[in-house]
Amino acid sequence: MDAADQKQRVRVLIVDDETAIQTFAARVLREGGYATAVATDGANALRMAEEQGPFDLFVIDVGMPVMRGDELARRLRQRDPNVKVLYFTGFSDQLFQKRPVLWEGEAFLEKPVTRTALLEAVSLILFGHTHGLP
Repeated sequence: MDAADQKQRVRVLIVDDETAIQTFAARVLREGGYATAVATDGANALRMAEEQGPFDLFVIDVGMPVMRGDELARRLRQRDPNVKVLYFTGFSDQLFQKRPVLWEGEAFLEKPVTRTALLEAVSLILFGHTHGLP
C-alpha cells in the first residue's frame, strides 16, 4: 500500500455549524488526501460517529449552539478514550473556561486559518509531525 492509499484511509469528521467553514475544511483536507465527512452539530456528530465510525480525527468548532465543541469532545472521549480532537475555533478563550489545559490527543487551531496551517495541524495531531504520512 502506498502513502496515498494509507492517507485515504485516514478519516476526519468536521463538525461546524457554519457552512462556509465546513466547505473550506472539507475541501482542504480532501485535497490533502484525507477522507472527510461533515456534521452540522454535536448531536449529528455523535450519530455519525456511532453509525459511520471510527474516525481518526474530529475537527470541532468550539462555539456551536446546543452542544459546545468541548462537550462533544468529552462525549466522544467517553466512547473512545484515545479519540483525537482538533478544536477549530475563533474563540479559544472559551475552550479554556472549564479546564486550564487540553487533554492528550487534543490541540486547537485559531480561525481564520490558511490551507497550509490546517493541513499541518491535522498532520501534527495524527502523525506527530507536519509532513503527512511518513
